[in-house]
Amino acid sequence: MTTERKHQLIAITVFFAFAATSMGDDARTNVLFIISDDLNTSLGCYGHPLVKSPNIDRLAARGMRFERAYCQYPLCGPSRNSMLTGLYPNSTGIHSNSQIFRQSIPQQYSLPQSFRLDGYFATRIGKLFHYQVPKSIGTNGHDDPGSWELELNPAGCDRLIEEPEIFTLRPGNFGGTLSWYASPRGDHEHTDGMMAADAEWVLERCARESRPFFLAVGFFRPHTPYVAPQDYFTHYPKKDMPLVQGVQDDIKDLPPDALASHKQEHDLLNDDLRQQAIQAYYASIEFMDAQVGHVLDALDRLGLAENTAIVFTSDHGYHLGEHGLWQKMSLFEESARVPLIIVPPNSKNAGTVCDSPVGLVDLAPTLLEICGVSPPDNLQGQSLVPMLENPNEIGRGWSITQVVRRHGRGTQTFGYSLRTPRWRYTEWDSGKRGRELYDHKVDPLEQTNLVELDTHANVITELAKTMKDALPTTLPKSGDIPQVSSMNWSPNLTEP
Repeated sequence: MTTERKHQLIAITVFFAFAATSMGDDARTNVLFIISDDLNTSLGCYGHPLVKSPNIDRLAARGMRFERAYCQYPLCGPSRNSMLTGLYPNSTGIHSNSQIFRQSIPQQYSLPQSFRLDGYFATRIGKLFHYQVPKSIGTNGHDDPGSWELELNPAGCDRLIEEPEIFTLRPGNFGGTLSWYASPRGDHEHTDGMMAADAEWVLERCARESRPFFLAVGFFRPHTPYVAPQDYFTHYPKKDMPLVQGVQDDIKDLPPDALASHKQEHDLLNDDLRQQAIQAYYASIEFMDAQVGHVLDALDRLGLAENTAIVFTSDHGYHLGEHGLWQKMSLFEESARVPLIIVPPNSKNAGTVCDSPVGLVDLAPTLLEICGVSPPDNLQGQSLVPMLENPNEIGRGWSITQVVRRHGRGTQTFGYSLRTPRWRYTEWDSGKRGRELYDHKVDPLEQTNLVELDTHANVITELAKTMKDALPTTLPKSGDIPQVSSMNWSPNLTEP
């Protein structure tokens, strides 16, 4: 080998060594996106006095907790389609379950698709878009194949073995009705436990690769049926489970649409069953929290945490008897509010709290900005990056949640609720079917509707104007809600 050739090889070696070092220094930010199903803010870091959530709590200590985060629609399918596109439900056209945005706006890039098309390894484990829980567990559900490079769909004992043992208010129904079971089997045999193990396996692969990753883990608990290993139930003695009091007095000043999410089967609940349901819900949260801990431990153990943006949230809130309601689909605080924790890489504001109202629609522009991925040009959410840098930033200053109320002969109307730092203002069918106003400064449980009081006329006028100005921003440029095609599917692992 000539001296000149040796010098060339040395130069090439030095170049690639330098390039590798530079690439390592400028490695792209990863994303770990964790979402729980049907989880309200019953968490230690949100001040809940009973629920044990040490792993989510320690995540909040690493980043920023958003005190007033809200879904855009209090139902799984519409909320998840909105969150994963960065568009309001009026712009996705999705206002019910078992639908996906490809049926209405098929050319839209989803959040994970934007990452995938920018070179990220986009992976989904469990439920991100809508699933029929529990029947679709173990399948792709109502998922979007274009969003992911890898999809993992484990099914555990809660789906494949234990359904005959589950108590339910409606025999043979589990996902849409109150149902629960204290399982004799351990964490690793349940679907969420298997998902945590799968997430660790994926992270181990990601630690060996040079590609950035977008890993989405969609835990099923605490969605009904509330199934968790029985040890978790023992942490919540049934007799200690709190019951909502004074419901009849509370609901006297409410328009009918405010309570339209009530289900007839809930009339079967007595105090004993109510306490059983709450016990099972809390146990399911703690079980889910333990699985979050396994994923976070793997991220730390593999040295990935410092360059990974972490999100933890839920698709909507959940009622446990407030206003006489259970589950979701109302526009009250309990149904609309969600936990939201964001941990940016090398967070400078660890353990801080942002009080300004934000929405799940804001997650897409936020993560895209953090990671330097080009966003679709029609995103409707605000980036939360300024708040992550300064928790006192106000941002938009409000969040809006909507729901459909279906009436006889196929007619339907919309309800919209505007949440500001102090107030919740709700209009049903533009006020024609009623309005509500709650002052969270003195009434955080929203038990006194102030809308008829003359003393609050100026507040109502101001909030009504804010809502009127805000609603057009929830629509696409055309001003029309997209139509949803009739294409539909309902995959089922055991009963195809």
